[in-house]
Amino acid sequence: MFPYIYSELEKKKNILARINNPDDLKTVNPSDLKVLAAELREHIIDVISSNSGHLASSLGVVELSIALHYVFNTPYDKLIWDVGHQAYPHKILTGRRDSFKTNRKLNGISGFPKMSESEYDAFGVGHASTSISAALGMAVAAQLKGETNRHHIAVIGDGAMTGGMAMEGLNNAGVSHANLLVILNDNGISIDQGGGALHKYLTNISTSKTYNRIKDRIWRLLGSRNKYVSKTQFFFRSIETAVKTSILSRSNLFESLNFRYFGPEDGHNTLRLIRVLNDLKDIPGPKILHIVTKKGKGLNTAEKDPITFHAPGNFDKTSGELISKIKTDLPQKYQDVFGETLVELAEKNEKIVGITPAMPTGSSLIKMITAIPNRAFDVGIAEQHAVTFAAGLAAAGMKPFCVIYSTFLQRAYDQIIHDVALQKLPVVFCIDRAGLVGEDGSTHHGTFDLAYLRTVPNIVISAPLNEVELINLMHTAERYDKGPFAIRYPRGRGVLDNLRNSPEILHIGKGNMVKKGKDLAILSLGHVGNSALEAIEIQKDYDVALYDMRYLKPIDEDLLHLVFKKFEKIITIEDGSLTGGFGSAVAEFKVKHNYKSRIKSLGIPDQFIEHGKPEDLQHICGFDVGGIIKAIKEVNFLEKISK
Repeated sequence: MFPYIYSELEKKKNILARINNPDDLKTVNPSDLKVLAAELREHIIDVISSNSGHLASSLGVVELSIALHYVFNTPYDKLIWDVGHQAYPHKILTGRRDSFKTNRKLNGISGFPKMSESEYDAFGVGHASTSISAALGMAVAAQLKGETNRHHIAVIGDGAMTGGMAMEGLNNAGVSHANLLVILNDNGISIDQGGGALHKYLTNISTSKTYNRIKDRIWRLLGSRNKYVSKTQFFFRSIETAVKTSILSRSNLFESLNFRYFGPEDGHNTLRLIRVLNDLKDIPGPKILHIVTKKGKGLNTAEKDPITFHAPGNFDKTSGELISKIKTDLPQKYQDVFGETLVELAEKNEKIVGITPAMPTGSSLIKMITAIPNRAFDVGIAEQHAVTFAAGLAAAGMKPFCVIYSTFLQRAYDQIIHDVALQKLPVVFCIDRAGLVGEDGSTHHGTFDLAYLRTVPNIVISAPLNEVELINLMHTAERYDKGPFAIRYPRGRGVLDNLRNSPEILHIGKGNMVKKGKDLAILSLGHVGNSALEAIEIQKDYDVALYDMRYLKPIDEDLLHLVFKKFEKIITIEDGSLTGGFGSAVAEFKVKHNYKSRIKSLGIPDQFIEHGKPEDLQHICGFDVGGIIKAIKEVNFLEKISK
């Protein structure tokens, strides 16, 4: 399983157990760092095999993590990890070895770097392409405070480097004199297989044998222990750009942005990395170190299938084989229903195109990429581009289905407003992972989409109660040509066993009565209505009506008038922010029409919700089945008191 073979003596060293912080790491003999790397991998695999998390990314940066904390004076020197999927070795080396078993669990440590968790987490992350901008801000602050000896390191993957914000950070940093080191961790893959011009460019650099041979010679001559280092550095700096340009048959992208470029280096050679990093400490200004790593390094199954082992769930830590908990009789995932329905629609309508920003497998757009590759696009980690790209397609007569996770769609809010809604372009936004997603925590919950989209004119906002409604809404959205149409749905499985019904074109802005009742009414939006139905059936004290509103915008005012005229007690339920969301829309309707009914709204409160199992988080927020039953009883109890 592991890439190294140990002697009996090495097996007994147990170096990792002695490391509680980077100061302890610095006392380790360099000859023992290979053993430490193996122990660190073993610890990660041991924990993640039974406690799901982001595995392959972290296995790929074990040696880099050791080298960074070995060379730099963290936390005084600032180390920022982009996205944070790869931060497990960093966490373990910075005082969280024993607490790592609580990773991503309720009240445990976060799966991402988090400033409130440790002084070694210099910046909280979770979304891609932010590290360079954050590190540059810290570096400029250090300049302004006269802290000339403080280093700032941003570690960013080749996938995150495709994000526009990363390029914006590089562009700004290139004209600064900030003491900034960007480490480009190039493993040829983000979550899915890498693509695009930047991926091809990096591959060209990393596979150029001639360039790498000459680069190695230059580095040997530029070694910091060379007594003629200043003269050789001056000489090679004068010719290095020309060498790179002639050998690589193009100008160096990073040099063009005024970064000193070094690499590519083997990201799994700890001693080499330590030497290179020590050399780079003495070079002022913005610089970039390009390292090549293997995602999933040290676990054969993860190396062979890094996409699956990005976040594999439980697996056998000895063999590396996945432990399947999937039962064939369970309902389909919403994501799979989306993917299959989109292919069916696209096969009949040649104007349909699919777009995703680097999430083809997670979103199931991979089904269309496989079936109709010329009309399905993975645009990289570039949500703003994805939305405006979709707008351009729509303006030219195509019908784009743009599938983006709710938390990432936030990054393209301006484009939704100005490039799509303002121009009434018929882009279909399929908002995946809406609501509480679980163990990834506050950076990944789809909390705000209902609230931030509801203020935008010209947009239809919908949420299916179940998988059949998702199919129906997709068919309805295909025919809608008056502006953008948003469909939000949760992560995971639906509730139905049979999806073979003929698709239905739904009336836009119309809800549906799911169950009659006389004591009070529950108004729900989206999948959470299934919890409401279950709660109604479990409690036997009150006769409760349930209405699936289906649309937040335009909201079904005819149905709301009916409900407010009939019921004095109303509960609204949403898997989204209570501030500005569905409950707010119903309350606004009540005030506008001067109704006197009492409303109790259930949803996500005005705070960031941490990580944990979805059912635990829903319980904390009060809209799980138990919370809904409690709300039913409380509303009726208050009614009795008032009388």
